[in-house]
Amino acid sequence: MPDTEPDGLKWQTEVWKRMSSLYADEWDERFAPIVRAIIDRGKLAHGDSVLDLGSGTGSVAMRALDAVGPRGSVVGVDLSEEMVAVARERVADRGLDNLTFRQGRGESIPASDQSFDVVLSSLTLMYVIDRAAAAKEIARVLRPGGRLIAAVWAGPGECDIVRFQQAAGSFGDSPPVPGVGPGALADPTPLIKQLADAGIGASFESEVFEFEFSDFRSAWDAMAGVTTSELSADRQREAQSAVLELMYEDGDRARRFRNLTHFISAQT
Repeated sequence: MPDTEPDGLKWQTEVWKRMSSLYADEWDERFAPIVRAIIDRGKLAHGDSVLDLGSGTGSVAMRALDAVGPRGSVVGVDLSEEMVAVARERVADRGLDNLTFRQGRGESIPASDQSFDVVLSSLTLMYVIDRAAAAKEIARVLRPGGRLIAAVWAGPGECDIVRFQQAAGSFGDSPPVPGVGPGALADPTPLIKQLADAGIGASFESEVFEFEFSDFRSAWDAMAGVTTSELSADRQREAQSAVLELMYEDGDRARRFRNLTHFISAQT
């Protein structure tokens, strides 16, 4: 494991803790087309057992449950206890015994060997600290012939959300673990090799998805408010001015964000 992993894990846990209350309000609807694309590519069948790795507030898991039906099952796993709590609260009144959420990491999935027919991962593998370990864990929990479908962002030149977040993040401290975060899998081939080394043959294809914010302030609060919250007021204003100049050529107005998204498909 990387020497910086404990610091990186602490840092990520704190970020997602602060993001949990924002995520359902700001991102579930905007990311819904990507969630649908993951479910479609997963070709889920009635009775399948599904792992939603990096489940966040539970959007993928709930849609997957609709696809696998009452004879199937879905387990959502997320690093953040706060995200897990939000997901559990969203389904608490549905009386479901075949949908559960657990706290855990991609590097150490809380499930037994060969537990799942399908692993889904929506915009999360780019945040995994040790992706080689996660690839081995995914291979371990998949049944023979099992499938992985994962979505990750492209790089800042092709993905506006990454461009925005990287520009804002450049005004703060560097993350304690390099190669983790938005755009970390702009080139998915290293992950594809790690999956191959774990016994999973993988490939990827790309598709553009868009979402909109009504003004710069709304976009900033959703995409950079948490990660820049510890900056001084002057430094925050400096960061906002830089991102506004970079991303809003026509001034502060409604803007559509165009985001190239890579879909990794793999099978044991």
